[in-house]
Amino acid sequence: MVKSSFRVPCRRALLGGLAALAVPVAARAQQPPPLVTVLGDSITAGLGLAADLAMPARLQAALDRMGVHSRVYGFGVMGDTSAAGLSRVDRAPVDTRVCVVALGGNDLLQGLDPRTTRANLRAIILRLKARGVRVVLAGVRAPALLGVDYARRFTQLYPELARELDVLYAPDFFTGVIGVSRYMQRDGLHPNAEGARIIAERLAPVVARALQG
Repeated sequence: MVKSSFRVPCRRALLGGLAALAVPVAARAQQPPPLVTVLGDSITAGLGLAADLAMPARLQAALDRMGVHSRVYGFGVMGDTSAAGLSRVDRAPVDTRVCVVALGGNDLLQGLDPRTTRANLRAIILRLKARGVRVVLAGVRAPALLGVDYARRFTQLYPELARELDVLYAPDFFTGVIGVSRYMQRDGLHPNAEGARIIAERLAPVVARALQG
């Protein structure tokens, strides 16, 4: 009798413990995937492309192929400069886990002082980090035709800022797309569907690292 009465409580305790462990597992299964917000301009907004062919959707597809659990939200606005991005960064979804900051192309087109672009991007990153958001800074390479010194200062501000603020840096992923006619729309400024795919696939590994951090 002593032996039998000992086994029943032990069995009940074991079953109870397994049930308790099952609750957190089920809860985790119901949690939504971590949100990746892409703060950018018309390229992020997918100007001229169907939504499922634009860069955010292509990034989602690339992450899915890598087996990275995530959901990508395109937060791009046509014509946005780094200053415009700063003015709306606080409106990025509150549940953003990772934010890709892909701004500066329009600053470049307007010939803005690289110091201004750097200051705006720095403020954007600091605001995101204050919210606990992991940041991926996407670099922009300035062409030498704008002047060698200007191009150098503009291009270098991105890796320098990433090092200063300790965020992940995605090197210039537009190289080989921008200026190549088969990857561009007729306006010569925005990637077509294939160009958007290439850009997204170059970006995906860095975003995956940010999600794992």
